[in-house]
Amino acid sequence: MHATAASRLIISLSKCQTIEHFKQIHSLFVTKGLSQDTFSISKLLHFIVASQLSDHLAYALSLFNRIEAPNTFLWNTMIRGFSASSQPEMSFLFFVKMRGEGVVPDIHTYPLLLKAFSKSKNQNPNQIHGQVVKFGLDCDRFVQNSLISSYANGGFLNFACQMFGEVPDRDSIAWTAMIDGFFKNNRAKEGIEFFMKMRSEGIKVDEVTIVSVLCAVRMVGDVWFGRWIHGFYIESRRINWDVYVGSALVDMYAKCGCCDDARKVFDEMPKRNVVSWSSLIAGYVQCNRFKDALFVFQDMLLQHVKPNQATLASVVSACAQLGALDQGRWIHSYIDKNNVEMNLTLGTSLVDMYAKCGCIDEAFAMFEKLPHKDVYPWTAMINGLAMHGHALSSLKLFSCMLMDGVQPNAVTFIGILCACSHGGLIDEGYRHFCSMSQVYGIEPNVDHYGCMVDLLGRAGHLEEALEFIKNMPLQPSPGVWGALFGACMIHKDYYLGECIGKHLIELQPDHSGRYALLANLYSICHKWDEAAYVRMQMKGKGVEKKPGYSWIEVNGEIHEFIAFDKSHSQSKNLYRMLDEITIQMKLVGYVPNTTLLALEAVIS
Repeated sequence: MHATAASRLIISLSKCQTIEHFKQIHSLFVTKGLSQDTFSISKLLHFIVASQLSDHLAYALSLFNRIEAPNTFLWNTMIRGFSASSQPEMSFLFFVKMRGEGVVPDIHTYPLLLKAFSKSKNQNPNQIHGQVVKFGLDCDRFVQNSLISSYANGGFLNFACQMFGEVPDRDSIAWTAMIDGFFKNNRAKEGIEFFMKMRSEGIKVDEVTIVSVLCAVRMVGDVWFGRWIHGFYIESRRINWDVYVGSALVDMYAKCGCCDDARKVFDEMPKRNVVSWSSLIAGYVQCNRFKDALFVFQDMLLQHVKPNQATLASVVSACAQLGALDQGRWIHSYIDKNNVEMNLTLGTSLVDMYAKCGCIDEAFAMFEKLPHKDVYPWTAMINGLAMHGHALSSLKLFSCMLMDGVQPNAVTFIGILCACSHGGLIDEGYRHFCSMSQVYGIEPNVDHYGCMVDLLGRAGHLEEALEFIKNMPLQPSPGVWGALFGACMIHKDYYLGECIGKHLIELQPDHSGRYALLANLYSICHKWDEAAYVRMQMKGKGVEKKPGYSWIEVNGEIHEFIAFDKSHSQSKNLYRMLDEITIQMKLVGYVPNTTLLALEAVIS
């Protein structure tokens, strides 16, 4: 009778979806006299730990505490539950209690503890390894693979390699653990080499291996090797194309800058999950295809796929780059309404979005809400203030950051130097520039040198800026020279500007903007022949000027405009409005600069 009742109740667990329903089933176990039946209770415990009810471990603990003399399986069940929870350290406490009650661990106990170690702050698995040897379980393949994985993922690659070398007849799980460990410790190239060695030894490659290899390929940016993996293993169906393989492939192409390939794979995937969508969106953002990122996000919501924090952070970044404030605010509202946990990455992206859109008060309000701020939200706020001309506020916030014990990074100093540039604070700029290497051990890169050139140039110290460039330990980029050229135009030093303009064309002979800027400089100086020659030189080399475009957000929709474009549905009204604005400008004394029109006349 008990066996029949237990079987029926155990079968009913498969339909359980809420903790309330589970409690009802548990009460039936008790009324049927099954509360001390080890098999029945083990099924209850296993279900609550392994199912969607795993958040209710407190109830599982109350169940466990009522059991008289729980066996190893039941102890393992509880250790498993806590190892996968937000309290992995509870697994160790259970293990200590288990040993204190004289229960002997088995081959399943230690892999569960090693999983908990990988999630906790104490990631050195030496203690567990010693216990494994003590109980003579070090020859079990399941335990060996868990130890290799734990050492590799914890950053103890020397121990992992040593143990890997000592294991006879290594299977694909051991090889994959090593590949994954190399990738997670920023040694992706070695992970790929390990994969090639795995193939040469004839070890079967499975889906988990391919996911790890694609992650390593993504890190090194070797898209050609990624294409080979795609063709040899996935398109040929040597492995199953599941959602994890597909998502890893989308992520690899996207991170390597091949967004069209990522989109093609995404569209061909038989099944997608939130990781697939997030990878494609993040890829579009990385490739500066921000509108495409927003379109994919809209499609994701229409498909009723719930975005996670990583998805939302990428979408908010796209809004920041587009200046799409309304859409950014809508996403912020979505986060609040759907009780999405505001982690540091998502919070920082919102700070950055509001700051880039000029909503400094909203950015600061979001910044203040973030607990335990690291360098990234501080940097986003500092850079936002600097970008919008709040130089002194930016520098003051930097001082607060240092007082809070947060160390700046290279991007922080971009904002600081920009703040000094906007504020005309030359001495302050030099001081911060020198402190990068002398105080914080950060070697300035070409962007920092560009900021210093911009600082000196804006202040009219053109010769000093030129000397600064000549003394750079790095090769000056076109951006650095461009900053000085812009300063020459502002301060009307056309002789120096001409020299720099010619040098920029030598550096970037296929860049239409370089020709246009030099031609414009000649036009301002009324050197029509030289201006015409530059334009003709540009035409002779087949360099075409890209049409200028702009965009504006209206009611959450982004409208893009190209110069002289009439394809927009409201183009007639737009041009009529432009004509009216032009008339109003002339009435208040506006006189157009026709210098460049004269240049066009000379060329034609």
